[in-house]
Amino acid sequence: MNEKFTQDLFAFIETPIEQRNNAQGALLLLQVSRNQIMYRNISVNPDKYAKFIDRELRKYYNARLVSVTHEEVTAMQQQVDKIVENHLKYFDDNNPAKSFKKGIREDHDSLPDEIRALYTENLSITQRMREVHLQLRNLSAEGSTCPDSDRFPFLKELIELDKKMHSNWEIYDHYVVGQPVAMSATSPDDLKIIRQINLNKGKYAKSPTEELKARILSLYDALTVKPDNITSALSNLGIL
Repeated sequence: MNEKFTQDLFAFIETPIEQRNNAQGALLLLQVSRNQIMYRNISVNPDKYAKFIDRELRKYYNARLVSVTHEEVTAMQQQVDKIVENHLKYFDDNNPAKSFKKGIREDHDSLPDEIRALYTENLSITQRMREVHLQLRNLSAEGSTCPDSDRFPFLKELIELDKKMHSNWEIYDHYVVGQPVAMSATSPDDLKIIRQINLNKGKYAKSPTEELKARILSLYDALTVKPDNITSALSNLGIL
């Protein structure tokens, strides 16, 4: 599916109807419908057919969103299947966190509170992952016709929990005793994403576009931990 074209559709229908270029809307409608006769009829006086163009483009846009959502949920389900496979021991109902406790550092008791807290948080994360996974299994058991919209929030949460858990382990496992905790607070992956966000939000401040906004939101969603200063900056720009 052409994501750029979907973004063009969105940009058009989000523009106030009195500010639209309806000739452009007619052309967009031709691209999605392939109806040359209809296009010839409305292109003579596209402003006359403004409401028709709006209604038809919204119909096609919503249909594309359904398709995108299904593709996204399918991809997310594959990602979750790998997560479950990699952490199968955490989803065992008879596992009293014994496997989890093998990951504790020998010097755990001497670590700063903030670092030890990451280990404790990960235990809570694994318990929550089990709960979410069980909810997903129950949805599947109810029938294969379960809507994508019902599965999406559970898949999304499992993926985010897995990212958070990996980030916590990364910081916990590699913390060097005596190093300031603040220097270890952000994972290497998040630091890379934050640099990309800062670069793109600077471009957005100078020349805002829907495409750039979507890119920044995608980066922001990929953050394991969302820093307050990044959230505030994006809110001030109207991105969040």
